[in-house]
Amino acid sequence: MKKYLLYVCSLCLSMCMATSCSDEELTDTKITYYTVFSMNGDEVMSVPIGGQFTDPGCTATENGEDVTAKIVKTITNVAGEEVTAITTGSAGMFTISYAAKNVDGFSKSVKRTVFVYNPNITESIAGTYITDMAASTYGTAGDTFAKRAAQYGNTTQCTGITFTEVAKGMYYANDLLGGWYAQIRAYGKSYCMTGYVALNEDNTIELLSSYIAGWGDGLDYIENAKWDPVNKKISYNLSYASQIFMAPVLIQK
Repeated sequence: MKKYLLYVCSLCLSMCMATSCSDEELTDTKITYYTVFSMNGDEVMSVPIGGQFTDPGCTATENGEDVTAKIVKTITNVAGEEVTAITTGSAGMFTISYAAKNVDGFSKSVKRTVFVYNPNITESIAGTYITDMAASTYGTAGDTFAKRAAQYGNTTQCTGITFTEVAKGMYYANDLLGGWYAQIRAYGKSYCMTGYVALNEDNTIELLSSYIAGWGDGLDYIENAKWDPVNKKISYNLSYASQIFMAPVLIQK
């Protein structure tokens, strides 16, 4: 019995020593230094229709050394298509990406957003809104937000929907779904459909981009979007995930 116990103890000791050696081998690591970017100018810039945009550029370092020459610059339009330059013939939104790989092949990037705006816009939709629960509808049957909310046992009045001006006639919206998922369904802020929209001279509104962090995608489209300056109201129809249809009506507070 003693011999058996001695054998087991010796076996355990051998395994521990083997494991210890293996661990020591795994500690042989290498440090990699990622590219550090320094963007000249602002992350969000604007230029009027017909104007000329000059990119202030970006610099980069890697472990303290200048690697600006390694930067690869890419410009994409609002449709996500790569273009050669920012054109200013009409209102729109562009993204400039500055990317670089370090000596170990790891890539990193920073982005700048550029808005081409219409200087003739006189109206403004900037402000905070509430969702008109009785006028806003969900689904092809046209159920009101109020009716659908009640079905979920929720009597929430959706508030705090904001449009923030980023350039003349260009706005950042914090929830284009009018609070549907974030407030009515109580999923939280990650399920707000953020995005950028443009106000036209005839008070119609165009969707530039959209994104919902919770699911990592955006709207299919927004149509019939308009601003009612008399009643301080925004209304539009939208499609999401090719199966969810809403017609939010937002009233400025």
